[in-house]
Amino acid sequence: MKTVALEITSTGWITTFQDLGRRDTERRGVPTGGAADQHSAAVANLLVGNPRGATLIENLGGELALVPDADVLLAVTGAPARVTVGGGAVESWSPLVVPAGHEVRIQGDVSRGTRTYLAVNGALTAETLLGSAAPDARMGFGQAVVRGSCVLLDTEFRGFSRRLFEAPLFRLPVPVPRFDAGPWDIDVVPSHGIHTITGIREVIEEATYVVTNRSNHVGLRLDGPVLHPDSDTEIVSHGVPVGALQIPHADELIVLGRYRSLTAGYPIVGVASRASLSLLGQAGPGRELRFRWSDRESSLRRFARREAEVRALEHAATEAFGALGFMAPLPHTR
Repeated sequence: MKTVALEITSTGWITTFQDLGRRDTERRGVPTGGAADQHSAAVANLLVGNPRGATLIENLGGELALVPDADVLLAVTGAPARVTVGGGAVESWSPLVVPAGHEVRIQGDVSRGTRTYLAVNGALTAETLLGSAAPDARMGFGQAVVRGSCVLLDTEFRGFSRRLFEAPLFRLPVPVPRFDAGPWDIDVVPSHGIHTITGIREVIEEATYVVTNRSNHVGLRLDGPVLHPDSDTEIVSHGVPVGALQIPHADELIVLGRYRSLTAGYPIVGVASRASLSLLGQAGPGRELRFRWSDRESSLRRFARREAEVRALEHAATEAFGALGFMAPLPHTR
């Protein structure tokens, strides 16, 4: 095991440590949190031989760059991005060997998605809260990665005898999502609240909604047509899941994210399918969204297919890195 220093030479609009979020905390009133695009975060870790939930770096907008002081194995996933090592273009969604002293630079295309993820083989040194490195500003746990800082990594990676721009290390079955330029289609399962607003199903399925700059990690605020309950009867506060489509008093539609409040008193007319949540995590201001009504069984089948693809990658990566003598690193906390 060796300790590598990663010098952060540039950061995006918001750059933080991340993972897949907290476990078993919502019953205590603490949101799960975690990477907005869970699929990209999990795949990034698997591509470098880490467990899915290992700590990595999430970059929102702008340009992320770093320089390691020893050879490292890393992967960049998430929204389409131009990735360079030492000024030469390399592939994203693939394991990359970066020699010591070479700058890795990631320039995301925010018109196609807002977040990129960088995972490095080993364990990044990051503070944790309730067992997770995921930031939560409301609890005073920021986890910002800033320009000029030095991130420490414990790794067993010793490098390979290969040149930087040779063929990819492995031919792994990587499930790369599509980030289309046009409107994104989001599958939604109706909830009980849809029956409290006459005509809302038809309004939502026929409209195109636009993500506004009022959106944040709590939820996406969408401009587009909405209707309100026929009655002024107050709704008793109730639990709300990630991906809930909520209609507040204002004329907007909100899709709640992983940092939502756990209860609400507004109508919930549907819930985005689990397979759609990662795509929603990439939606930024100006993104057009269309909602397609689905049923629970179809939604679960789509998620099962995506999960099967990730498991196939996990199995292939475990075999590949196992053959090279890699051990899955344990989380490094302080």
